[in-house]
Amino acid sequence: MSRKKVLVVLGTRPEVIKLAPVVMELRRHGSKFNTIVCATGQHREMLQQALGSFALSPDYNLDVMRPHQSLAQVTTAVLDGIDHILENTKPDVVLVQGDTTTTFAASLAAYYHRIPVGHVEAGLRTGDRYGPFPEEINRRLTTHLANFHFAPTELARANLLREDISDDQILVTGNTVVDALQYIVATLQENPPQGMPDIPEGRKLILVTAHRRESFGQGLCQICEAVRRLAESRADTFVVFPVHLNPNVQELVHTMLAGIRNVLLLEPLDYVSFVAAMKRAHILLTDSGGMQEEGPSLGKPVLVMRSVSERPEAVMAGAACLVGTDPGRIVATVERLLDQPEYYEQMTSRGNPFGDGRASARIVNFLSRRLFGEVAEEASGLPKLVMVNFGDTH
Repeated sequence: MSRKKVLVVLGTRPEVIKLAPVVMELRRHGSKFNTIVCATGQHREMLQQALGSFALSPDYNLDVMRPHQSLAQVTTAVLDGIDHILENTKPDVVLVQGDTTTTFAASLAAYYHRIPVGHVEAGLRTGDRYGPFPEEINRRLTTHLANFHFAPTELARANLLREDISDDQILVTGNTVVDALQYIVATLQENPPQGMPDIPEGRKLILVTAHRRESFGQGLCQICEAVRRLAESRADTFVVFPVHLNPNVQELVHTMLAGIRNVLLLEPLDYVSFVAAMKRAHILLTDSGGMQEEGPSLGKPVLVMRSVSERPEAVMAGAACLVGTDPGRIVATVERLLDQPEYYEQMTSRGNPFGDGRASARIVNFLSRRLFGEVAEEASGLPKLVMVNFGDTH
């Protein structure tokens, strides 16, 4: 029996985090899978930082990142680069993750070569084609290019079924970010990160991230205003804000928040340090998709600074709350968590709606069955994932 080639394509930090456990699981079954990793370099510095957190080194790096490039330029660069990689490697399947431009362009390139595509974290939807932008359209298009759909939750599966995806092409796996978190938390116990900032004694840490394209301009300005109000009115808090490298984010955040005594603006943290910061935080304040999954996994309340979310499970479970970008609402919700222990307990005692940390094993098991007609070694005893279905949001 010859080994099957699996090409794993990733371009951004979230893709690395969520695909690293899948790559590691595939390589555990090296007698069956020849795993090739291609980095597009859509986010160059943050990509390399994330790869280092999992000791991964790509076999190919397209290095497509250019200053001030348009979405069309990113798409065509990835499409052209992946086309050459596919011709050289001739994989049996291409794995992509999530909803980035890398995900869509790599899936389209694979489709042109008639190579099956497996989509990790398939089926997320907001119903708003411009929110988040361009991610909502990227994932919808990827769905109709993919052959195998690894849905993180039952809600995601339901979204796929509504779009006429065959049920036998869908597997509910849980989210691979839980796998990644469990791996990193285990390493933290043995090798705590160095250089973490000191938090003043008695302060409650609020960890902030904000980088969504649809927030550029007024939305990000309002987020920064909320952070400023909180910092200046609450001496019992300390805000840590790792600032995304995008110039649209860097300039505004530093203009509005630099110099405030209890606001610490940092360069983006490596993932190990970021997980350590999340574990230390009292509240997570974010417009990120990943933190909506990571927060409940770590038992932290998540305030989502967006009007819609493609991860309604956390909101419906009560572990996350949509607060938008209105400064008054953000401040009021943070203060409620700070001042009402019963509300804090309510948000942090709901459990994790995103899986059990064995999503990667389920994905490899599925690929083994489809590519070989059998179950991967050591995966046949996997329990079926039982996900809590919090209802239908549509």
